[in-house]
Amino acid sequence: MAGYEVAPLSRLIEQFERLPGIGRKTAQRLAYFVLQSSKKEAEDFAQAILDAHEKIHYCKICCNLTDQELCPVCRNEARDKSVICVVEDPRDVMALERTHEFKATYHVLHGAISPLSGVGPDQLCIKELLDRVGAGDVREVIMATNPTVEGEATAMYISRLLKPLGVRVTRLAYGIPVGGDLEYADEVTLARALEGRSEM
Repeated sequence: MAGYEVAPLSRLIEQFERLPGIGRKTAQRLAYFVLQSSKKEAEDFAQAILDAHEKIHYCKICCNLTDQELCPVCRNEARDKSVICVVEDPRDVMALERTHEFKATYHVLHGAISPLSGVGPDQLCIKELLDRVGAGDVREVIMATNPTVEGEATAMYISRLLKPLGVRVTRLAYGIPVGGDLEYADEVTLARALEGRSEM
């Protein structure tokens, strides 16, 4: 198929194929969609990618993505600055914000410790978290890393660093999803659900 395609089209398909979760057929559909768009739409699309790449950077406090010095959460004076929820990814912040329940702040690690993938603590935004807690205004850090081997290892590593600083370290409760059946839950999920049970 590649021999049949025009070189610029082949390069466009290859670029789309590099995106996570995009296979060859989807990459081809996206490339043909872009080709059928007007020149103005294609330029707007390309400019949006360039703008995102040039203007988005880490918030100087929480390391979330922002186009200003501080992200919207850190700028918000109404947020409880004494509680920090530690997450692996900026998308986790968006997920928690959709609940409209969490009124404190976040800290984005940008990954999890994974020796097999060559990701150590130094590649994550852990030092920035320690600096925030070391400033003395934080009373609780909620570890909300993913319930994976890497997420658990990261949570344990960070909690060991935080304990000497005299801050309360808690772990997000994980368990059976609403609408889920017990018989289909794995042992770790069931164990977590039992540990995280609350009074009714």
